[in-house]
Amino acid sequence: MSIRRALILSVCLLSPIAAIAGTTLENVRIWTENDKTRVVLDLSQPVPHNIFTLRSPDRLVIDLKDGRMAKTLTDLPKGTGVVKSIRSAVRANGQLRVVLDLGEGVRSRSFTTGPNAKFGDRLVVDLQRSGSLTTVKRASEEYRPGRDIVIAIDPGHGGHDPGAIGKQRTREKDVALSISREIARRIDAEEGMRAVLVRNTDIYIDHRARTGIARRNKADLFVSVHADAVSDRRANGASVYALSLKGASDEAAKQLAERENASVGGVSLEDKDDVLASVLIDLSQNASLSASLEVGSHVIREMSKVAKMHRRTVQQAGLLVLKSPDMPSILVETAFISNPSEERKLRDKSYQGRLASAILAGVRNYFYTNPPPDTLIAAKLRRAPARQVRHVITRGDTLSEIAERYNVSPAAIRAANKLSTDNIRIGQTLQIPIFAGG
Repeated sequence: MSIRRALILSVCLLSPIAAIAGTTLENVRIWTENDKTRVVLDLSQPVPHNIFTLRSPDRLVIDLKDGRMAKTLTDLPKGTGVVKSIRSAVRANGQLRVVLDLGEGVRSRSFTTGPNAKFGDRLVVDLQRSGSLTTVKRASEEYRPGRDIVIAIDPGHGGHDPGAIGKQRTREKDVALSISREIARRIDAEEGMRAVLVRNTDIYIDHRARTGIARRNKADLFVSVHADAVSDRRANGASVYALSLKGASDEAAKQLAERENASVGGVSLEDKDDVLASVLIDLSQNASLSASLEVGSHVIREMSKVAKMHRRTVQQAGLLVLKSPDMPSILVETAFISNPSEERKLRDKSYQGRLASAILAGVRNYFYTNPPPDTLIAAKLRRAPARQVRHVITRGDTLSEIAERYNVSPAAIRAANKLSTDNIRIGQTLQIPIFAGG
């Protein structure tokens, strides 16, 4: 297996970074290896972006909000691999549009990555002929069509570590295990999904051993379940955490220092030099962290329907249990066990079931939006006679352009949204019918 194959990190995502005016595209780099083409946009700073494909002819479009070309970037590189040519233009809405003219239909995956010793902020786009792209976590694994998506559920604490204890002597380790079992039961009832319980009894497992269990089971997602506690008994609500950038940096340093025992994407770092090892870790962490933030947002939206939220956005912290560099990971604080009212809820089996259903719904929504391509769910979506996605109108959008973007007719969009004309307005949400094969 080539090193380039290990570098293909294919989580499909849009960066949640806040808009910063005047991002400059400083360089465009492109190369092909082992039938895969990578395009890297070197940026002056992070930028919100949107990527989509167009057909007849085949193109991949990258829109950078408030972007502009660097004065030193006078010529874009020539095409290679599946890319025939590269061109750019500034749109009326201020977006910098970069268009990759393609020689054939491709699958694309993109991710952002921050500065390192050699490069600054980057947007990376990986292209591969349709039907042959595998995900980073499967880089060392043979293609297995129709596999289950594996979710590792980690009940916090256990054994000699009871975790937080409520006023009614409710122990966090017991609540976490009970809720985790409910989540696992619901996951196993889902077609195309399978749960792995990190612990199913009252035992203590070291934090790194927990993620090790998940990785040995080739988990696509790691969910750690806890119950919060503070001295102020009035504190209430649930929260969802992902790894902080500081925690990711610390873990990267540890992985680099212990290369003989470290790997990312199933690739050992033992025989890699410092530069290559750091690049592998850097790319993998950025992809998995972005996915963690996205799945966490889905879980928050669903949990808010059944529980009060202490925080309505994904929080980030350097928690050891979240530090696997190549596996999306979230930690769910289900409630404050130190709050007497919430402690009573956490003891209630019915409430535990509602929390479990909400967490599953969030995870399910994420994977039905971002299914690994070799899974049963991905195949199920490809076979579906029709499904809908939502598109929010932004400045410069037209109905005909939106139709071309999603490879549907304007008439189909009008029918799905009961529109009598092609008139649309900024902020309006359209339902886009996506047909099988589209």
